[in-house]
Order: sequence, then structure tokens, then C-alpha cells
Amino acid sequence: MAIQIAQDPAADKVLSENSFALLTGMLLDQQFPMERAFMAPAKVLDRFGTLDPASIAAADPEQFKELCSIPPAVHRFPGSMAARIQELARIVADDYAGDAARIWNEAVSGSDLMKRMQALPGFGKQKAQIFVALLAKQLGVRPEGWEKAAGDYALEGYRSVADVTDAESLGRVRAYKQQKKAEAKAAK
Repeated sequence: MAIQIAQDPAADKVLSENSFALLTGMLLDQQFPMERAFMAPAKVLDRFGTLDPASIAAADPEQFKELCSIPPAVHRFPGSMAARIQELARIVADDYAGDAARIWNEAVSGSDLMKRMQALPGFGKQKAQIFVALLAKQLGVRPEGWEKAAGDYALEGYRSVADVTDAESLGRVRAYKQQKKAEAKAAK
């Protein structure tokens, strides 16, 4: 299945074909519209010329930060996120021989996958659960116990980026998030 999170054919193609791009999009999916976060890897590819984790990790941090800051920036906090992208790239290059897909393809269980995900910069429990659900729902990556690892994000419905497959589902996820925000605000 082709990924359609960015809602941009070129950016979604990058996400579908490059595991580091998908992982980077998830890293950037915070305090920023999700489709723009998932467009960022295509911007990095266009500006830097590659999404090779070793090359990104080895890039001069100031130059990489500048590249990520060119309007439209890769994130609303381009400087700190550029550093996070390089940190993520360094881990993928060093620990997974430059192949981000090894993080999930070599996981022996859902709990192992969660442990691997939470060891990455910027991936707390919730983000790791969402990414596990995304891998299962959209790529068919389902190590034993993935449902338990993904928690509520494994359920059917429109809860997170894991459920975005087109513009309509993006709208449904947005509506769900707004509803939850309103409920939380009302409970205060």
C-alpha cells in the first residue's frame, strides 16, 4: 500500500519508498500539522540530495540546520528538529547499518519493537505506539503482540496518523483529535 499521509504525491512517494523518510516524518510529527511533518523528508531529500542516514549524520550541523530552515521550513522549530534528525540518522547509521526498516523488520515481538522505538530520540511511549500501529495498519508489519504494544492506536477508527490513508481519513483524524481536546478542556 502506498503511504498517503503528506497528501502530496511526491512526498508520499518518498515516504512509501524510504524507511528513513517514514521514520523521520514520525519524528517531526509534534507541535506541527501531521501532513507537513510527513512532507519534511521530501524537503530534506530535495535540499540535501539524499536521505542516506550516514550522510545526514555526517553533515555539518550548522549547514544542515540552515537547510532545514529554508522556507518552508521542515518544522516550526527547524533548528532543534534538524539536530534531532541528525541524531536519529546517527542511530540508524550506527545501530542498523543505515537501514531504518531493520528497526521493525528485525523486532521479534511487539514489546521488542516498542523498546527499539522508544530508544530513538523524540519517541516516547505514545509516539512509539502510534508508529507501531502505522507500521501494522499501513505496511503490514505485525510482530507477535503488536496490538498490545500499540494499545488504543491498534483499534479501528481514526485516532492518529496511523489511520491516515487519504484526505477524508485525515479530516476524520483531525476531528477526533479536536473532540478529545475539547473533552479534556471541559474536564478541567
